[in-house]
Amino acid sequence: MVINTNLSAQNAATLLMQSQSSLNTSLQRLSSGSKITSPADDSAGLAVSMKLNAQMARIDAAANNVHNAVSFSQTQDGYVQQVNSAFSRMSELSVLSQDVTKTTADRALYQQEFQALGSYINNVSTKDFNGVSLFNGATLNVTTDSEANTFGMVGINLANTTYATATADNITSVSGSLKALTDVKAAISQLASDRANIGSNEESLSYYSNQLSTLKNNLSAANSQITDVDVATESTNYAKENILVQSGTAMLAQANSMPQSVLKLLS
Repeated sequence: MVINTNLSAQNAATLLMQSQSSLNTSLQRLSSGSKITSPADDSAGLAVSMKLNAQMARIDAAANNVHNAVSFSQTQDGYVQQVNSAFSRMSELSVLSQDVTKTTADRALYQQEFQALGSYINNVSTKDFNGVSLFNGATLNVTTDSEANTFGMVGINLANTTYATATADNITSVSGSLKALTDVKAAISQLASDRANIGSNEESLSYYSNQLSTLKNNLSAANSQITDVDVATESTNYAKENILVQSGTAMLAQANSMPQSVLKLLS
């Protein structure tokens, strides 16, 4: 029997330290809700999780871009509806001005309203959304995913020749009214096509928005599998490690008391 070197106590102390470390790790996981509390827990999983989190952040940014583009298109459509009402009234005035029972003074009154509506349409063509022109005809490329791929929103140009010709007409004469009617009908036809493009833009953006939401949910689920702790499993592990710490403490105390038996040899 030896006194200076107590291998049993050393082994018990080593095992107790290991159990204590595992208990602390389990406690950190349960308190944080994450099973990766330090890079040493799962270095590869942590690296994957970091990339997934970065991708989800980019998806949020892309979704924000898409939502703003939808608002842009909805604003366009709101103006176009009013422009359509204006052109409809202008076509009505063009027909009214062709009434043979109307005098020149009557037609001048029709022209006054016709001109006011034309000015309104011309004014709408200059409107913008957060400093970006709504109706200059430019195609806007909207970022639709985390890799910066884009969707081109077809532009609407309310200042093109078809619209400009219709708003510049004069209905103070029957011949002028006939020309104005033809031009306004062409403008209404063009406006219908433009509004269809707006609708197509909104529909496509809606699909992209849904796609981003689905992708983010799936990435979040994948990230959860890597980082989120299973409370039921970890609670069981915590109970096990807690018992090992308690039993290890008891065994260390027992091992430390074993050299005292040497005293019996000396008595």
